[in-house]
Amino acid sequence: MEELKHECGVAMIRLLKPLDYYEQKYGTWAYGFNKLYLMMEKQHNRGQEGAGFATVNLHTEPGTEYMFREKAEGKDAITDIFARVNPSMAGELLMGHLRYSTTGKSGLTFVHPFLRRNNWRAKNLCLCGNFNMTNIDEVFKLLTDQGQSPRIYSDSYITLELMGHRLDREVERLFTEAKAQGLDGTAVTRYIDDHVEVANVLRTTMPRFDGGYVMCGLTGSGEMFAVRDPWGIRPAFYYQDEEVVVLASERPVIQTCFNLEADVISELQPGQALIVNRHGQVSLPQILEPRQNSRCSFERIYFSRGSDRDIYRERKLLGEQLVEQVQQAVDGDLEHTVFSYVPNTAEVAYYGMVEGFRHRHHDVRTEKVVWKDIKLRTFITEGQERNDLAAHVYDISYGSIEPHCDNLVIIDDSIVRGTTLRESIFKILDRLHPQKIVMVSSSPQIRYPDYYGIDMSRLEELCAFRAAIALLRERDMQYIIDKTYQACKDCTTGAVPLRNYVREIYAPFTVDEINRKIVEMLRPEGMQAPVELVFQSIEGLHHACPNHPGDWYFTGHYPTSGGTRLVNQAFVNYIEKVK
Repeated sequence: MEELKHECGVAMIRLLKPLDYYEQKYGTWAYGFNKLYLMMEKQHNRGQEGAGFATVNLHTEPGTEYMFREKAEGKDAITDIFARVNPSMAGELLMGHLRYSTTGKSGLTFVHPFLRRNNWRAKNLCLCGNFNMTNIDEVFKLLTDQGQSPRIYSDSYITLELMGHRLDREVERLFTEAKAQGLDGTAVTRYIDDHVEVANVLRTTMPRFDGGYVMCGLTGSGEMFAVRDPWGIRPAFYYQDEEVVVLASERPVIQTCFNLEADVISELQPGQALIVNRHGQVSLPQILEPRQNSRCSFERIYFSRGSDRDIYRERKLLGEQLVEQVQQAVDGDLEHTVFSYVPNTAEVAYYGMVEGFRHRHHDVRTEKVVWKDIKLRTFITEGQERNDLAAHVYDISYGSIEPHCDNLVIIDDSIVRGTTLRESIFKILDRLHPQKIVMVSSSPQIRYPDYYGIDMSRLEELCAFRAAIALLRERDMQYIIDKTYQACKDCTTGAVPLRNYVREIYAPFTVDEINRKIVEMLRPEGMQAPVELVFQSIEGLHHACPNHPGDWYFTGHYPTSGGTRLVNQAFVNYIEKVK
């Protein structure tokens, strides 16, 4: 419902045959570009603020460009960058990226891929990724302590500089080896290009980072790589045959673009790298020791394409598991209850919920009550007029329920900030005059920010947090807020052990108490229909998504120390009114 931004989507292709092979077989010099374009369009859900691609040609003469990059901003960025493609850019290595900004940093400067140039082919490095690093201060200090002066303070550029520094060392190691073997001139260059070990670069770079990531890169000498964080927070899938090696953030993207069954596509494992060297040889080295499985559950609920075989099944189960709670919310009166959903990402959970009732021999009434209109552009930046425009993002099917008689059950995939409920959904549904509105979330209450690539980093944006704070103040429990603030403050200075002290804010209350307070806070003035909230349970989430136990948004159990440190800092920022 409330659009969450996600960082980001990646796509990689390594053509394993000579370029003319694809032109003869598929009738076009642009085979690689066509596939990359499709893979990026199929992941447009993961990033609509910018896009870029890079290519490397393995067979060019000195004085000829061999590494190309194009970037653009805006919702039409994919179309813009591929409009610039020409035959001179054709290469065996292709890499694409779709960007959502989760750090507030916008502009072409921050659009991936990032490129580090050098006259030695092997020292050229191009990076992109789906990542957010939580310890960038530490890495920045590491670089400056080495005497480096990064030009830009962002995790993308600092990652590029750190990895580029290690790539330089790898090339210099090979230079020394080549000289020791008596090689000279261009023979040294060939030796370096043929023997670069990207795994060495990754093993000396990636242990420095705390965060969720799939880091992808190309070198000028023709190495292609992707590495996944050791907790498995961010996803990656790959496929290999005799013609191509491909990698993407989502499995169905590869299935559709290359006409494959799901079972032939592999998941890149936590801490593992996919490396294709300049000779087309594929390896899967373990770069970092796998940590506790923290695969992101929000990928399954919201971000990833619902067309994936397993995600589709999981989302249906998330809906089905809510049947009993929903039936209680309408006092068992299914005869006078209409079921619907908030488009578009909640649709699969809705099917699961409806099927769940029908499996229990309840013939429920279903209607498409809510419609999502095209995204309305609000040229007015503030004030009531902007809110009035925002209220019309959704519309309703008039006459879809019997006024003052029917209950209305509406399912959504998540309730994060509550802004859309207050400004649009509740207002527009109230026009139908339902007896009662039951607002259902297929995910649990979102209580904590994310620091691994999803755009929710401020506690006060979360309606569950605002409700808990309001309850504490109403019940004269301000001392809990003060105690939590002091603990978080002490944690940031190292005076107390590192743990998530913000969890204390929710400890005194049941889910139902917070639900009722959320409703009270989000009800628009003048709304007539009573409202009840129904959330997925934590147990239900894990039952539906057993292989993706990363649940820090809901429980506050961050998989990395960086996430825990940042949530405590977020509470300090909230109290001190720091943005």
